[in-house]
Amino acid sequence: MNDSMSENLSYFRLYKKMFSVKKNVKPEKIFFGKHKDQYFLYYEPENILSNKVIVWVHGGGWNAGTPAFFDFVGQAMCSYGYRFISIGYRLSPKNKYPVQIEDICKGYNVAINFLKEKNIDTSKIIISGPSAGAHLTSLLVYDKEIQNRMNVDLKGVIGFIGVGGPYSFSTKTTTAVKLLLNQLFQKGYDRTLGEPCSRMAKSSVPMLLIQSKHDGLIDYSCAELMYKRALEIGNRCELYSVEDKNNTHSWYTAGIFLEKREENKTLDNFFCWIEQCC
Repeated sequence: MNDSMSENLSYFRLYKKMFSVKKNVKPEKIFFGKHKDQYFLYYEPENILSNKVIVWVHGGGWNAGTPAFFDFVGQAMCSYGYRFISIGYRLSPKNKYPVQIEDICKGYNVAINFLKEKNIDTSKIIISGPSAGAHLTSLLVYDKEIQNRMNVDLKGVIGFIGVGGPYSFSTKTTTAVKLLLNQLFQKGYDRTLGEPCSRMAKSSVPMLLIQSKHDGLIDYSCAELMYKRALEIGNRCELYSVEDKNNTHSWYTAGIFLEKREENKTLDNFFCWIEQCC
């Protein structure tokens, strides 16, 4: 069975486990714009075991998903004692890039002020995202132009984790990803302006890239190019390869949060890196 077929067959298993997750924590919903998708969810664990805060942006091909849909990720983060913020954004194809990254920047700014108003330490922020969320969060952290234009202050960010992200548009691209990119960008738009590999600047924020060799949607070379580009400009970067053939795109970018650390090596690596980060 090829990886693309395995990816398609994984959806039933993923959705079945998603809808069985207990909602132990009720998140706060904060809007940062007038559109229904311009909001973030804040999760406060009952037992706080870390002073690090995880800021996360969902995937879904830029055209699907909301923070509420990915509630199970917030529940998982809380179970490990982390405060967690899940930021939403307006979706394609109705909304074209750069609307998405502008929403993420605005949502991030509002979220940091929200935390400060609660007297929560914002000096140890981990920013992460899977798939389309990895694309958007990597731009948030490493694109200096968008940071300056949107007045984003990342001085409290101590790490970035990208999971299964489309960081380059010039590598081997599946038909599905080509269609999604066509929906994301206006015809004639210079796509390098939204390409993480092209936009990445020198940064002190260390990076962990998690990528499966059996993704089925995003080619492994995307992460390899991002990794090589980071090292070329002097950024600290680690590349973790997911070897399990069952961990195709949707499972290792989202489904891993439906498992336990002792069950899933990728999930354990995700949290180990956070624990060791600064």
